[in-house]
Amino acid sequence: MTRDEIEAKLNEFLVELFEVDEALITPDALLAEDLDLDSIDAVDLIVNFQDLIGKKVHADDFKSVRTVNDVVDQIHNVVTKG
Repeated sequence: MTRDEIEAKLNEFLVELFEVDEALITPDALLAEDLDLDSIDAVDLIVNFQDLIGKKVHADDFKSVRTVNDVVDQIHNVVTKG
């Protein structure tokens, strides 16, 4: 998956699974403060990406994730690790 594909899928997940207003989703949007996601939502997001990419995503990799762009970066790293 490319970064653009990951970003598009993330936007889709945020809107469909967490009912986030699409207008609020920007690369710099903060997951907790701007998009109102909590830690349980973050786990759900990780699980959905694991199902999509077929690779294990470690929760530890997401401890420093704060923004939409951070999520895209971490998922892209998992995808490109081979």
